[in-house]
Amino acid sequence: MTSVTTDQNRKPNVIWIFGDQHRAQALGCAGDPNANTPNIDNLAASGMHFTRAVSGIPLCCPYRGSLLTGLYPHLAVRGHEHQLSPAQPTIAHILNDAGYDTAYFGKWHLDGFHEREGRAAMHIIPPERRGGFHKWIGYENNNSQWDCWVHGGEGDAAFHYRLPGYETDELTNLFLDYLGGRAQAQSAGDGQPFFAVLSVQPPHDPYIAPTPFRNKYNAVGVRLRPNVPNVPRVEEQARKELAGYYAMIENWDWNVGRIVDSLRETGLLENTHILFFGDHGDMHGSHGQFRKTCPWEEAVRTPMIISGENSFYGRRTGQTKVPMNHVDIAPTTLGLCGIDKPEWMQGTDLSSLRLPGRPQVELPDSAYLQLVEPTRHGHSVDRAWRGLVTTDGWKYVCLENTPWLMFNLNEDPYEQVNLAFNTLYATDRKRLNNRLRMWVEDTGDQFELPVL
Repeated sequence: MTSVTTDQNRKPNVIWIFGDQHRAQALGCAGDPNANTPNIDNLAASGMHFTRAVSGIPLCCPYRGSLLTGLYPHLAVRGHEHQLSPAQPTIAHILNDAGYDTAYFGKWHLDGFHEREGRAAMHIIPPERRGGFHKWIGYENNNSQWDCWVHGGEGDAAFHYRLPGYETDELTNLFLDYLGGRAQAQSAGDGQPFFAVLSVQPPHDPYIAPTPFRNKYNAVGVRLRPNVPNVPRVEEQARKELAGYYAMIENWDWNVGRIVDSLRETGLLENTHILFFGDHGDMHGSHGQFRKTCPWEEAVRTPMIISGENSFYGRRTGQTKVPMNHVDIAPTTLGLCGIDKPEWMQGTDLSSLRLPGRPQVELPDSAYLQLVEPTRHGHSVDRAWRGLVTTDGWKYVCLENTPWLMFNLNEDPYEQVNLAFNTLYATDRKRLNNRLRMWVEDTGDQFELPVL
């Protein structure tokens, strides 16, 4: 196999690998007794694990718009099935200009296609709406992991075909082919670095995994979180779906291991930053809720690990409670490549938490949470809300003109004691409401908060 000789002066490569609806709690390194994730756990052990990272909007389309642009959803992609403007620069454009080869594989969900008009997997996204990536093989949306169609190219080179197997495995195969090609190019003297993204649909529902993984889990053996209420219909659904969910996560972990092994075998690992994360979580019965769009921990907490690239050698490792938000991922990625973020990006470059040589920045005291436009899906919150989580362990969320949720996560990590209406905590409530008001104003958002 081709091996790359490490050049200390070579710009670092960087990859993003992320799944859909993978909540932060569903990892072995996060203490979940159901999760078998040794490869992801190794990334956390050799990298920087952001244990309080959040999805600033627990909904696929607006999250992805912010991920690529570093802009908050109300300025990028406001809601479900909204289109990312083709005129909006993305991180790919910046890295293209910096001499990077850029590639994207998998779920996109940024072209504004409405499922009521047909199956999104059959919708062809034109090249000018693929975010500026040099290479793009993906699909708009797909909720059928054994029947996944991808497309790409343009003109006579355009293609659209059905992947031959399970989505996560097959997309990883395409990703590995790309990495192999980049390893060959760099070994042959092509110093061009790369930025590559692998975005898979699992562990998003339907909760189905390949048989060898699915056979390891059953509904009876799943351990539920303490905040899943003792309501038979809730427990039954949670157990059934979680069995498939954890099987999908173990399959995803296996594929992450394949990626790391490939990087190691080709010599790319020593010069490649790996960012592993999820777009948002999944409630799975906690507080009697399912899926996403709500502000509880199971929906807004996401995995975030920065690893790879000379692990342990001059790189900060361990855990941090800095509440890294989804708008921070693009600026931080640029920082890892030694590139300052453009002025139009709203997120914070947190690369100094991994790389000691990067300029120190003022760390955020909180992260801003939003649901700008409700989806009206059956298992979704049907009102807009705004909220924040703080570095000192508070969460505060409002509906329009009304406090809704307030938790001290330090003493109540499962959010079982809502303090939003307790006069005893009026001072804390006012402080948090004022900080939330600052977030609304500073980000150019519009939302009527309560007057306290």
